[in-house]
Amino acid sequence: MKNWLRQHGRSLTLTLARLARTPLASALNIGVVSIALALPLVFYVILTNLQGLARDNAPTPQISLFLALDALESDTRAIEGRLKKHAAVAKIRFVSRDQALADLKAKSGLTDVIASLGRNPLPDGFVIDAKENAATLEKLRDEFKTWPKVEHVQLDSAWAQRLDATIRLGRLIVLVLAGLLAFALVAVTFNTIRLQILTQRAEIEVAKLIGATNPYIRRPFLYYGAVLGLAGGMMAWLLVWIGLWLLNDRLGSLTQLYGASYAFRHLSPPDAASLCVFAATLGWLGAWLSASRNLAEFDPE
Repeated sequence: MKNWLRQHGRSLTLTLARLARTPLASALNIGVVSIALALPLVFYVILTNLQGLARDNAPTPQISLFLALDALESDTRAIEGRLKKHAAVAKIRFVSRDQALADLKAKSGLTDVIASLGRNPLPDGFVIDAKENAATLEKLRDEFKTWPKVEHVQLDSAWAQRLDATIRLGRLIVLVLAGLLAFALVAVTFNTIRLQILTQRAEIEVAKLIGATNPYIRRPFLYYGAVLGLAGGMMAWLLVWIGLWLLNDRLGSLTQLYGASYAFRHLSPPDAASLCVFAATLGWLGAWLSASRNLAEFDPE
């Protein structure tokens, strides 16, 4: 076990020394990796913030439930009791037929027309704030329709459906962009390791002649790819953090003019850690593919 740890420690030390020996090339490689990671990361952060903003400021999904005109007070109380006990209902508000008529007169401007009707044509109703998302609101509507003395149920979920569709589209764009740039990161690491193997060809052939195995020779290159990816991930996080800091500084001045206050939230610690692990894994994968392919071509005699 100690020997295994010693070998890996030596490989990591050689990797760090190799990066230090070529600071300009290392900085350029890390810069390319960080930019490839920062682009989808920016979209992810913006999408996450906009999703949170929409969730905090969008109206609660509502369902309007209208009773039959012949519904009695006991029927109204029974439906109110069922709504209060329903697990998917957050809040209810009863709107009597007299209140609904008064609101209609005040908002429509058709007082004379309404007065000529002779009787109130509007039913009692409930305005229901639901806990569920847009995908399940329709199930609630269908359930309420089956209740006795319920004449009509109207679903106010168009905005929620549009929001869900927009968020799904944004997530798809982020995934596609992340996939393309992840491939670019693997390609950059692949080519970097390939060039290093070619420059150390003589050293590798000598090592093979004295019995070194491919996994032993490959190990420092794997560490190089992982460290390159990790450094690129950390740099991408730093670039996005600086960008959001500058954006929040300007955004604060703008929102104050409108009497509001909003700032983009930075990546959470778990998201930042996931970014670094993901970047290191991609770097390791690119290095493994390159080292495995190129070392297989070496056949010292």
